[in-house]
Amino acid sequence: MIEVKNLTKYYGRDESRFKALDDVSVSIKDGEFVVILGASGSGKSTFLNVISGLETIDGGDVLYDGRSLSKMSEKELTRFRKDNTAYIFQQYYLLPHLNVDKNVRMGADLAGNRDYSAYIEAVGLKEKRKKFPSELSGGEQQRVAIARALAKNPKVLFLDEPTGALDEKTGRLVLDHIIKLQEKQKFTMIMVTHNANIAETADRIIEMNSGKIVKISENTGKKTAYEIGW
Repeated sequence: MIEVKNLTKYYGRDESRFKALDDVSVSIKDGEFVVILGASGSGKSTFLNVISGLETIDGGDVLYDGRSLSKMSEKELTRFRKDNTAYIFQQYYLLPHLNVDKNVRMGADLAGNRDYSAYIEAVGLKEKRKKFPSELSGGEQQRVAIARALAKNPKVLFLDEPTGALDEKTGRLVLDHIIKLQEKQKFTMIMVTHNANIAETADRIIEMNSGKIVKISENTGKKTAYEIGW
């Protein structure tokens, strides 16, 4: 269980200081797929960065099974992220001098996971494991990033606009891979998007505006990546 309590986050200093997150509170259940929806500047990416431990907390707290992020030292926080979380960005951040196999192995090594080949196969890249990033399409590179993140065996997977740089066909393919892996492995998944159609694939939708949560809704009619609009 992730519990977010009265979370506040500021950026800037003096006259340019502004509140990016304004007294945000919500709970996320283990194994849940949650989409954070909102326009640019709504605070959704800041929210994701803070609850994942990538950015510090200015007020309130984030608790993982009762364990407080705000009370962790930098060393403890680094260890916590290594052992519990993984992050997929809109940009792929693959190492260009490593092939598919070695890029994914990087994630596996962080968790001491020697059996990472299944993740390469799960994202449909078994035949391209010796290819380098420059030899792959954008969708294939994103799938490598997904496999690398999941090879850590994370308890929580954070995704920031993972299909934002992809065309519709590739975006649906990548989204389908992510959802099927989450349903199979039952990790908690929290995804930021501005695409309201993608929210239809989630268990629950958190809508944000001006640094606040303005609506939380259960999705009783979940759709697949191929059933939603784009």
